[in-house]
Amino acid sequence: MQRRTALKGLAVTLGGLAGLPAWASNWTAQSLGPITTVSVDDETLLGDIVETFIPETTTPGAKSLNVHRFALRMINDCYPAMAKTTLQQGLALTETTAQQTYSKPFASCDATQRKDVLAKLSASTDPAGKPFVDMIKRLTIQGYTNSEYYMVNIQKFNMAPGYYHGCVPVAQLTVNSTR
Repeated sequence: MQRRTALKGLAVTLGGLAGLPAWASNWTAQSLGPITTVSVDDETLLGDIVETFIPETTTPGAKSLNVHRFALRMINDCYPAMAKTTLQQGLALTETTAQQTYSKPFASCDATQRKDVLAKLSASTDPAGKPFVDMIKRLTIQGYTNSEYYMVNIQKFNMAPGYYHGCVPVAQLTVNSTR
């Protein structure tokens, strides 16, 4: 009787493992659903902020790799509720600081002005300024270094390191590897 239960459990497990690659390979940004914690304008502002940290040069910048969406997803799904509050306050504070300093929105500022606004936020006495900049900077670096572009083109990530040379005799492999 226990043998039947064990075989049934084994069959269910193997069936689940067989279906796992098909299920996981169909993940896209659209299938994960929208992130509704911020408005479209705030998402654009966050994209400009992450682009300030890692700008587009000869390589794609953080905004073109959708690192701002990664940061929003992490804050929404993995961080405590306080991080969402810090995000909302930090985005508002960024826009306010840009308006006070340069009399224009953050999106209209050039790269040096944007860096200056973020430096002022980091040095501000406002309780949301420094934590916001630190959190977004950390998530920008994490999202960029975990992106497919960075892993494949910069790190030269190889899914299966080491190679199997089945048509070469073992003696020849050991001679080549000692050189």
